[in-house]
Amino acid sequence: MKNKRYVKIIKVDPINFNLKSNLEKESILNSYKIFLKTCSFDIQIIIQSSKENLSKNMENIKKNLKKENNKYLEEIAKSYFEYIQKYNSIKNSSTKKFYIIISNENEDNEENIFQNLNEKYFKIKECLFRCGNQVQDLNSKKEVKEILNIFLNSRMYLK
Repeated sequence: MKNKRYVKIIKVDPINFNLKSNLEKESILNSYKIFLKTCSFDIQIIIQSSKENLSKNMENIKKNLKKENNKYLEEIAKSYFEYIQKYNSIKNSSTKKFYIIISNENEDNEENIFQNLNEKYFKIKECLFRCGNQVQDLNSKKEVKEILNIFLNSRMYLK
């Protein structure tokens, strides 16, 4: 960053908690509690939500239907399209992306900074893996800039 502060952004692939059994939900919540207790350092959690565009999915289905030329499948697809449109108008389907931002703690030595950030990353990764999440370290400066830009710009519009 410009102020010589180093950050690491971690992408967390979510799980569908609602589809889990009660026992699985309890296990996930316990693992998440351990995650929060284990992280004895500051973290920021960013949730990026965007409206889901279902038109591409529907177009792909229509293309595949033309290839099949099956009246029965066309009827099923028609009722599926109606269901999706009705459901989407009620729920406004959206896609959510989850990120965790960690930063260095006032260290001058760049090697120590990277080591510290990597230790935090592996601690987070291990804890969230127990919850069922996949975790990725975003290494590309381009990806990091895009995420920070989207987050900071969206916050400006909230004021």
